[in-house]
Amino acid sequence: MTTLTGSATPHPLDIALGSRIRLRRRELGLSQEQLARQVGITFQQVQKYEHGTNRVSFSRLVEIAQALDCGVMDIVGDLDKSTASLFAGHLSRLNEPGAPELLEAYAAIQSPKHRRAILNLARQLAGGNMAAVYGAEDEVVR
Repeated sequence: MTTLTGSATPHPLDIALGSRIRLRRRELGLSQEQLARQVGITFQQVQKYEHGTNRVSFSRLVEIAQALDCGVMDIVGDLDKSTASLFAGHLSRLNEPGAPELLEAYAAIQSPKHRRAILNLARQLAGGNMAAVYGAEDEVVR
């Protein structure tokens, strides 16, 4: 069952839920194939769930949570809040190749000066587009 809105795109809540499933799967070091095998579905179905293309039924969500060694609420959390679409956008960025590793390395940097340097480098490599979004002097480094 697809969950398309009027614009033929997946619903933001389905995307956010899929992103959380994917993050937990990656956190455990499981492949889509391994998760699929544990739940009794194809890896293509896992892909569709993770991208929000197919809606996850409640019974399937329980099975997935069990396979991911967590509770349903650990996955669902506060997805029903009005910020779900914003959250889905941020969460989807964590699904980019290398993003979790980059975030982990960034968090390990103790020096605020070095963190700021990494952030500035990333913004420059992004073509300066980030300065327009966040402002050149945003204080995100702690």
